[in-house]
Order: sequence, then structure tokens, then C-alpha cells
Amino acid sequence: MSEIFVFDDTDRKIVEQLRQNGRATNQQIAESLNLIASTVSTRIRRMEEAGMLRVVAVSDFAVHGYHVIIHVAVQVSGRPALDVAEDLAEFPEVFAAHLVTGSYQISLLLTLRDIDELPSLITDQLSKVPGIKSMTPAVGLDVVRYGLDTGPIDSRRLA
Repeated sequence: MSEIFVFDDTDRKIVEQLRQNGRATNQQIAESLNLIASTVSTRIRRMEEAGMLRVVAVSDFAVHGYHVIIHVAVQVSGRPALDVAEDLAEFPEVFAAHLVTGSYQISLLLTLRDIDELPSLITDQLSKVPGIKSMTPAVGLDVVRYGLDTGPIDSRRLA
């Protein structure tokens, strides 16, 4: 029988500290929360093992020369949407691919260095993936919010 994982207030506070500074040491987190470092270490390891936490590095697109963000709505026909999405996700310009509900089946987010790259990417590359019925690109005008700290953290029990 697997152990029941309860994500408690202390876990939420540890995650919040990591969201503010992903490079914070266990000691730094412990000091800010009035805990001991081994408690922080144990809790982080427990959350990682339960699949409740993953610490990652995020880079800024613009720093690497990517100044254009494009949303592409993709309609699929004659092939499972998951298969089409998996093929599209292989392109280096695609940084997110989602299966969605509504009038199209796939939502893509692309990053490009320059808007001039878009026509050839759409017509010469993406449109060649079997199963695509249509694509509707929308150019991002400005980034209002870009954050990975938006996921809710609650106290639901996981078995």
C-alpha cells in the first residue's frame, strides 16, 4: 500500500521560497521559515519523489535572441490529434504543444528570432505534418505575464 502524501502549509512555504529563488540552499530556506536544513531537504526530496515538485531552470527567450512569440491554432483531420501534436512538438521553434477543446484540436506556442521566419516555418515545415487541416497563427504583441509559478498548490491528498 502506498503512503498517503499530504501537501501541508510547510511544504507550500518551501515551494514559495523556491519560486522566489530557485538557487536558495536548504539552509537559507530553513532560516527563512524557522526550520532546520535537514527538514527542508527531507521535505523537498519527499515532494520530488511524490511527483509534487520539480525544480527547473528557465531562460529568458529575448536574451537568447527570440523576440517573437506566436500562438498557432491547429485543426486536425484524418489522423489522431495526439499524433499530430507529437510531430509538431519535435520542431525546435515549438516550446509548448497542447491538445485543446473547441474549434481546433491543438494549440502551439512558438518562438522565433524574427517575424520574417514565420511564413516559411508555416508553409514549408509545419504544414507538411500529416493530418493538419488548417493553421491559424496569431502574433504575440507584448508579454503581459510570463511565469511558471502560476500552478495552484493545495492540500489535496494523493494516494
